[in-house]
Amino acid sequence: MSWGSLAILRQQERNRAIKISLGLLLSFLIVTEQVLTKSYLYQLDHRIKALKHHTFRGMQSHLLLALDDLGLRSLTATCLLITAVLIAYKYKSWRPINLSVLALVLLNGVVGVTKIVFGRTKPRLKIDMLHGGAVGSYPSGHSSNALLTWGMLAYLLYRYIKFWANKKGILILAVGAVTFLVCLVSLVRDTHWFSDLIGGVFLGGSLLVLLIAADRAWPSERQLS
Repeated sequence: MSWGSLAILRQQERNRAIKISLGLLLSFLIVTEQVLTKSYLYQLDHRIKALKHHTFRGMQSHLLLALDDLGLRSLTATCLLITAVLIAYKYKSWRPINLSVLALVLLNGVVGVTKIVFGRTKPRLKIDMLHGGAVGSYPSGHSSNALLTWGMLAYLLYRYIKFWANKKGILILAVGAVTFLVCLVSLVRDTHWFSDLIGGVFLGGSLLVLLIAADRAWPSERQLS
């Protein structure tokens, strides 16, 4: 394939990624509007809350906590940074580390600040109000973190490790499964409203795809070769 064809292909990938990122951001804004105006998703939150929740004890409780930790920033950030450092050392490139650090900065900056701005109370408090005076539950940091951080780790494996180069579908499925489990556990444990989780997925997904688009827009020397 010629350099010109590769450049066109990269441009098409970048443009597609930007469109997807904007679409996910728009979806997040729609969910936000639903929460602010107490529309359908807000009402669905309370229908789900009204369902009888099973009390988990013993090993069941420990299993749920272990699955919930898959969306915990301390765990996901550690796994991502270790992977990025190993890949950076192997290929003598700062790009994996830069992408990983930027992903974590965006996660804590964009998602973290948004949670503070809305300050929505958690369902366990049995009251649903905005500006509750603390770091709120909307959007869910767990769901956005699961998708953004594990998604970036999967992207680094796909982009740099030959073994994973032809396993894009498996990586996408794995990230999707982890994100789904984190969301499901949050609902079961009554730590987030349903709209919190959906909003977190859309916002985390938008940031992830935007980072991928940026990586494609300014390819490293290895990617050019």
